Amino acid sequence: MVQLTNQDLGFSFTLDVPAETVTVTVHRPDDGLNLTVTAPLDSAVPGLVEAAQAMEATAAHPEAATEGKRDHLRNLGARTGMALSYFRPSLNSVAQWLMWSRENTNFTYRLTPRNRGCLAHMVSCVTKKPLAEIRGYLDEPEIDVELTNYLSERIGQLWERHHNIDRTPLFGRRLGWYAMVRALKPRLVVETGVDKGIGSVLLAAALRRNAADGAAGEYVGTDINSAAGYLLAGPYAEHGRILYGDSIESLATLDKPVDLFINDSDHSVDYEAREYHAIREKLSPGAVILGDNAHASDALQVFAEETGRQFLFFKEEPENHWYPGAGIGFAF
Repeated sequence: MVQLTNQDLGFSFTLDVPAETVTVTVHRPDDGLNLTVTAPLDSAVPGLVEAAQAMEATAAHPEAATEGKRDHLRNLGARTGMALSYFRPSLNSVAQWLMWSRENTNFTYRLTPRNRGCLAHMVSCVTKKPLAEIRGYLDEPEIDVELTNYLSERIGQLWERHHNIDRTPLFGRRLGWYAMVRALKPRLVVETGVDKGIGSVLLAAALRRNAADGAAGEYVGTDINSAAGYLLAGPYAEHGRILYGDSIESLATLDKPVDLFINDSDHSVDYEAREYHAIREKLSPGAVILGDNAHASDALQVFAEETGRQFLFFKEEPENHWYPGAGIGFAF
């Protein structure tokens, strides 16, 4: 085991070869940074292991160390602290999330103001609608008192039955879905994979406003879990329905052109690609496809190229949440 501490730089470093772990502890009193990270040796940053070996050699034979090696070791603590400081907000938000949230999948959060602005520009680009119009659409769900009251009441009714939902679900990137529906006025919106149904309600709310504007449309969701979509009820269920069973089989039953398709079901690349090909002949001219897995898969990029569409990707920036965010792939 090698264990070295530099009090001046405020860090300690441990390389435990028999246990095959690397531990770095950084403490900076000036800004309150106090972090400890332990990683398996085989997955640790190679430069970190090399630095530990250099530290061991320098400790054993200080006269043999070159000035360059000394500089490297002197900077190691500061560089480690710099790198780990980027993760500090996430570590703080983990504690808050563990205390206040019950979610274990499909996490909800607000977008940062800057990220929300990026989303407005992206949707404006895809839909060719004025930026001010798109910004207005992004604001609608959060100032829609009927929608927010409905979600609060519905969640309250189901609170004891469903233990993976928060009292106040936030919309994150799904605001982009909503804005797409408001801007495009689609006659049929299809979403595969509805989970709790937050997206379902949000899409139905957009269709409800479209109907009031004289542009009625319908929502169809699919999910293999017969208990999914439990938030979709009341006035919002009047604008949509959920098909239960395998998504590929459910998509085959659609008998109307699809104007907006949202992939959010099985996130394996193969299944995602199969959904796109299952819906290909059912897409209306000018239909837009949104991929909820585009941060981890190139399936929608490939489909866009095969069908002569453009592709863009929006990356989420969650506000005050440890999850780094997913995104929206646009094929149009």
